[in-house]
Amino acid sequence: MVATAATSAFFPVTSSPDSSELKSKKLGVGSTSLKSKPLASSGSLQVKSNVQALPKINGSTVVESLKNDDGVSSPPPRTFINQLPDWSMLLAAITTIFLAAEKQWMMLDWKPRRTDMVIDPFGIGKIVQDGLVYSQNFSIRSYEIGADRTASIETLMNHLQETAINHCRSAGLLGEGFGATPEMCKKNLIWVVTRMQVEIDSYPTWGDVVQVDTWASASGKNGMRRDWLVSNSETGEILTRATSVWVMMNKLTRRLSKIPEEVRGEIEPFFMNSDPVLAEDSQKLVKLDDSTAEYVCKGLTPKWSDLDVNQHVNNVKYIGWILESAPLPILESRELCSMTLEYRRECGRDSVLQSLTAVSDSDVENTRSFGEINCQHLLRLEDGAEIVRGRTRWRPKDAKSFGNVGKISAERA
Repeated sequence: MVATAATSAFFPVTSSPDSSELKSKKLGVGSTSLKSKPLASSGSLQVKSNVQALPKINGSTVVESLKNDDGVSSPPPRTFINQLPDWSMLLAAITTIFLAAEKQWMMLDWKPRRTDMVIDPFGIGKIVQDGLVYSQNFSIRSYEIGADRTASIETLMNHLQETAINHCRSAGLLGEGFGATPEMCKKNLIWVVTRMQVEIDSYPTWGDVVQVDTWASASGKNGMRRDWLVSNSETGEILTRATSVWVMMNKLTRRLSKIPEEVRGEIEPFFMNSDPVLAEDSQKLVKLDDSTAEYVCKGLTPKWSDLDVNQHVNNVKYIGWILESAPLPILESRELCSMTLEYRRECGRDSVLQSLTAVSDSDVENTRSFGEINCQHLLRLEDGAEIVRGRTRWRPKDAKSFGNVGKISAERA
């Protein structure tokens, strides 16, 4: 419609004589009739027509008519003014275009009515509770579930890490580094996790949508604590709770660093004054060795895909290596419900690691047991240097099914 209006402004459509006469009669203005007369020099017909408003002087109509030698009325001479296009049509077309563009811009620049909710400009999540809590939803994909059709522990840990990075980006604290603020980038500082504690009440399954909420708080003088709360987005059921402690490290010297005042000024406005979502596990993590470990997996090496942008192994990868030495009967009959990890040093892409596990319950092969099983873990280099210490707790996957299995076996016996 806009294109048609713009075209008609430059190329006016000539109206028919009948419509011109009808308009003239309605306006009460006289019009000249169409006349034809043979010309002396040729046998063709010459058609002359002229319809125009008549000027008025002192309220009376003055009829002006130009006639040729034969007495036939002729139109006024063609001038530059009466050949210009209809600028009003062009102006209307431009106005319509601008109104449509303004409507589209208002839709893009939409803001929520609630002042306590800020939409993430990247369309990923939202910042709530006065900008201190970041919330993001994740759909459990088919490639993120394990043999028991529930999300793997690596999937859940990746969700935690992803929301932490997106929180920094949405708050405007993401510099050129991976999770580093602009001042941290200037000083070659990065965040590294030193402790992670996770409690899993229930695992989501394929197709579930989980909501992950995260926030940051101060931890001592030179640390930061980050908490997570994972819930079912539809029912609100709490699925996972996690807390962690982070410190700064110089990525050039690979040594821990204090928090500079410039960096503190960037991050402290986003700290939330709250207690940890999980009470600190005060039980000491024991150090395993060849004499105390019952299960050992050797020859673990990082791949190029295991490195992050800071050129060290992603902390989620360590969890997979720790579970490499967990006994198969535990993995088949139980699910991980609690995990505490202490990260002691990093490893590079040329490192060769060993995974050690000790089980507190000696009757590991008894899958009919309804009790929980605790395991101690150690991830170390071949020379014995510790990478991660850990402790895990495992519960039966389905107590009812184990009870039924026991009954069936007893009846057959």
